Amino acid sequence: MTELSVWTQDQRPTGRRSRRKKKDHKGGLAVVLALVLFLVVLGGATALVLGLGSKVKGAFSSSNAPDYPGPGSGNVQIEVKTGQSVADIGRTLKAQDVIKSLDAFLLVANADKESSSVQPGFYGMHHKMSAGDALAALLDPSARIQSRVTLPEGLRLDETLKRLASGTTITLADYEKALKDARGLGLPSYAKVNAEGFLFPATYDVPPKATAAGVLKQLFASYGLAAGEAGVERTKRPPYEIMTIASLVEAEARHAADYGKVARVVYNRLAQGMPLQFDSTVNYALNADKQIVTHQDLGVNSPYNTYKHPGLPPGPINSPGRAAMEAAVNPAPGDWLYFVTTNPKTGETKFTGQYSEFLKFKKELKSNQ
Repeated sequence: MTELSVWTQDQRPTGRRSRRKKKDHKGGLAVVLALVLFLVVLGGATALVLGLGSKVKGAFSSSNAPDYPGPGSGNVQIEVKTGQSVADIGRTLKAQDVIKSLDAFLLVANADKESSSVQPGFYGMHHKMSAGDALAALLDPSARIQSRVTLPEGLRLDETLKRLASGTTITLADYEKALKDARGLGLPSYAKVNAEGFLFPATYDVPPKATAAGVLKQLFASYGLAAGEAGVERTKRPPYEIMTIASLVEAEARHAADYGKVARVVYNRLAQGMPLQFDSTVNYALNADKQIVTHQDLGVNSPYNTYKHPGLPPGPINSPGRAAMEAAVNPAPGDWLYFVTTNPKTGETKFTGQYSEFLKFKKELKSNQ
């Protein structure tokens, strides 16, 4: 939106008084001339302001800016698209007979600084609304008729689909059916037809009449953008393995400051041929979310059990966020081989390269449980 502003600057004549009487007359003349000039400028500026005021007043008259009295009737759905200006929005409203004239809408929009904060989306409005009522509706979040779904980092595939179904009018069965064509919806070829880990966590606006395929396509597209920014596909290690490591980081690290360290532990253990022994992978194999896994749990027969099988699990175990992806691409430097979250309440995690110190950390954990 272009706001009309009148900026004024007070200009005052300056000079130095002369000791000679002759120059005093010249100085006085200069002051008089400057004063005359100042009055001319002031008068012009005043005329400009008054002129603008009369134009605004005139624009609000029925002849110059026709406007409906409101509040309107019937129902109409208006879409505000990303990147549209206030004038573009006004034209859409005029085309749908929500407002009577673009001029009236622009006048109320220019008078309201909040008008530039209208968000993209779909809005339920009426035909023949006053320009002021139309703008108020666009600024009212309750007028938006699209769904907004937030997918936090670390959700598993089944959890993500359930969250989408509960936050939209689309059924879980429809999402599951659409996911069968994940490759056609944007799942990268290196994902091995496994969508786990690639439904990017973020907040999504789902428009009315959206389909399950359309929503999933949006999630895969968001993954592509985040992966490109994080450099997932620009490493020596295959990107599918990078995403698997990123999901381990997302599951194991409690604080963002620990992401890079957890990633380094993964790489150091892989380099030394040590099993990862991550409880998060056992939980994935059990489809559980236990804070403490039991000795019996550690015996679960699954390729995701990193206590029994060395190396990385077969694939991602959740949908990692951007920070976890960056940590997997650029792990923190260090010789750590072990880490223990010694305080489950605060998430404090300690790292070490020594097994003896690792045992001390485990005792500390037990004392805090």
